[in-house]
Amino acid sequence: MFMEIAIGAIGIGVVLMVGYLVIAQVRAALPITGTDNASNATKAGLASTQATVFAGFGLIAVGIIVLAAFGLISIFK
Repeated sequence: MFMEIAIGAIGIGVVLMVGYLVIAQVRAALPITGTDNASNATKAGLASTQATVFAGFGLIAVGIIVLAAFGLISIFK
């Protein structure tokens, strides 16, 4: 059971990593210049998306740590 959960967590982590890389590349490639509202909204939207992906990374890390702790507890029972 722990193996399936760990594999699922790793899969979600891979998806988040790919999403982060895509968002980072789009943010770097967009020629956002000027001070109009569309440029500022685009910058804010991409920054918010990256922050959401960072939060996902944190949740995955905590999940893996908790999973490892439960695995160790069950091994030493």
